[in-house]
Amino acid sequence: MTRRIIDLSIYLENGVASDPPAFRPHIEYLNHEHTVEQIASFFPGLRKEDLPDGEGWAVEFVRLCTHNGTHLDAPYHFHSTMNGALGQAERSIAIDEVPLDWCFQPGVKLDFRHLPDGHVVTAREVEAELARIGHALQPLEIVVVNTRAGSRYGQADYLSAGVGMGYEATMYLLERGVRLTGTDAWSWDAPFSHTAEKYRQTGDASLVWEGHKAGRDIGYCHLEKLSNLEALPDHGFYVSCFPHKIRGASAGWTRAVAIIDDKLLR
Repeated sequence: MTRRIIDLSIYLENGVASDPPAFRPHIEYLNHEHTVEQIASFFPGLRKEDLPDGEGWAVEFVRLCTHNGTHLDAPYHFHSTMNGALGQAERSIAIDEVPLDWCFQPGVKLDFRHLPDGHVVTAREVEAELARIGHALQPLEIVVVNTRAGSRYGQADYLSAGVGMGYEATMYLLERGVRLTGTDAWSWDAPFSHTAEKYRQTGDASLVWEGHKAGRDIGYCHLEKLSNLEALPDHGFYVSCFPHKIRGASAGWTRAVAIIDDKLLR
């Protein structure tokens, strides 16, 4: 048996166009020269020359939004309630309440890189792509969407690149038992710059964040800012994306990976 692990996560780093400017992370790096005084504060009388090679420790201070880097959005991010289409609406769960079973499941990749930036994927297009790859969705499978945005990460046009998943496309997945999805774009929905223009022309507010808002009807999670999806087969792999346990939060960072077992591809 040959098992391969493919990293699906982007870096947390300074100076990269990974988010709108006000939301970008900031990391302060302190190296072994910077921190001798920190160590000495724990051990009165300790001098720099007492330490091996006069070095302290390396440490970083990080200012983050829960939606920086590759992260998992909880239903609470989308709306205050969820599961309205399954009966009575209930309180949306936060990231620390997401069932861990959702976060380690067989994966399916839908390839929409050929569609133009700003396109809103429909249920019919999801169905056609599943037919193309010859796959019937199973409950709890993790569906990841490969868009052009993945190839533009870190570039000036990253936030406006790629397609988005519309309400009906999202519901198509959720109604078949999918509870966790993902995209290599900044958002599960179409880039805001494209949606803003459609809203300006039509005044139709239902276009705003329509894929996210599907969570009002059926609660679900999705991964954003995935990477390296082009390295995945259409199916025959597992996705692992356990989120950081932040109490009551709308999202949590994750080191998302794909696990490919060659036995599954036969």
